[in-house]
Amino acid sequence: LLLLVGPARPISFQLPGKARKCLREEIHRDTLVTGEYEISAPPGSSTGPSANLKITDSAGHILYAKEDATKGKFAFTTEDYDMFEACFESKLPVGTGRMPDQLVVLDMKHGVEAKNYEEIAKVEKLKPLEVELRRLEDLSESIVNDFAYMKKREEEMRDTNESTNTRVLYFSIFSMCCLIGLATWQVFYLRRFFKAKKLIE
Repeated sequence: LLLLVGPARPISFQLPGKARKCLREEIHRDTLVTGEYEISAPPGSSTGPSANLKITDSAGHILYAKEDATKGKFAFTTEDYDMFEACFESKLPVGTGRMPDQLVVLDMKHGVEAKNYEEIAKVEKLKPLEVELRRLEDLSESIVNDFAYMKKREEEMRDTNESTNTRVLYFSIFSMCCLIGLATWQVFYLRRFFKAKKLIE
């Protein structure tokens, strides 16, 4: 548990000129999401960083957008379990050649990680041990919610599998009945045909 509540490391990557890179993550409903980002041009570059940042959900709703972003913070609360996408799009200044790769650093946190326990301690006047216990309590609640969600998904998948198996069984029985009926019809048809041609009695 102590390892899980340790500080998360930010993500960093190179963003080439006229390029777009996106990061996706699934997040539960009613979850606080916070983040910090910093975009910087490589040393020795004559132009400053120039990129747009947009955070959307799977339906395309914009949760945060910033043009010509260089450094900043964002925060939002999810309304439903969904896939969220943070996209960085490089922009070239007018009248310049190819822009060198920019360095993007993104530190995105959600759930227990996103809570500022120092502020909570100041507001509620908690002792360090009480703050740590509050953090562990929130972490335990988060783990319980994750297990409850996984159990719910497992039940849904099991119901889907059982429904699919039932449909496959009925379709197989229907197919066998059709084949047996067709084979029987062919036998009687051929028997009448050969009798009409007087090939059999």
